[in-house]
Amino acid sequence: MYKIRPLNLPPFHVKLREEGLKNQIFDPIRQKYVALTPEEWVRQHFVNYLTEYLEYPKGMIANEVMIRLNGTEKRCDTIVYSSSLQPLLIVEYKAPSVGLSKRVLEQIIRYNMVLHVRFLVVSNGLKHFCCEVDYDEGRYHPLREIPPYKSLEF
Repeated sequence: MYKIRPLNLPPFHVKLREEGLKNQIFDPIRQKYVALTPEEWVRQHFVNYLTEYLEYPKGMIANEVMIRLNGTEKRCDTIVYSSSLQPLLIVEYKAPSVGLSKRVLEQIIRYNMVLHVRFLVVSNGLKHFCCEVDYDEGRYHPLREIPPYKSLEF
């Protein structure tokens, strides 16, 4: 059983239930209960932060999106889409006990080889890292904060 711990994200009322011997948390994006893991705890808090504080429309967010990378299926934790349904931002979640290392950033960069988004975010619920991809220069520019949805599209 996962011990719920406070995160560096705003608290909110989560829907939890026990199914058999497993704890579950309600995902309002997928509209269903899912297994409560440390990563899922972070995801639900982070998505709440995006929607309630940065005004990301729930209809433009998808969780657990399958992509094909080098002939294998990979799973993106969260993708945010533009009003024209183009991917704008990818979020990769880790458990609070996992540090945000270069390896974690490399994972999301690999996913971006397929999606070509403008923003990459990694979070373990305690620390968050966001960068903007500059495709012309082939560089990643760290940002001080995660941009509000309204500023993502030009």
